[in-house]
Amino acid sequence: MYGFKEIDVAGLEALKSSGGFVLIDVRTDAEVSRGMIDNAVHMPLHLLPIKAQDIPQDKPVVFYCQSGGRSAQACAFLASKGYLNVYNLQGGIMGWMRSGKPLAVVA
Repeated sequence: MYGFKEIDVAGLEALKSSGGFVLIDVRTDAEVSRGMIDNAVHMPLHLLPIKAQDIPQDKPVVFYCQSGGRSAQACAFLASKGYLNVYNLQGGIMGWMRSGKPLAVVA
């Protein structure tokens, strides 16, 4: 296993308040159309290999998907490319919603 960390909803909230991080949603277009976490960037998992160079290495990067499986794959991929500050949101967007957190409407 490559070196990425798990982050829970409280940890993500703390990171959000400190600023200076990237939040990436790796779900499909159809899943994203139902809402996403505010300030997230949509990058479907299958596009990650060709868009990885667009992800900054100088700040924390948090990935999420529906439940945490695909985002863990994204984390492992970036960690294998030398990214050191990569996090997987535990429980994905389902965990976010179970915590009572809002979703942003996708235009």
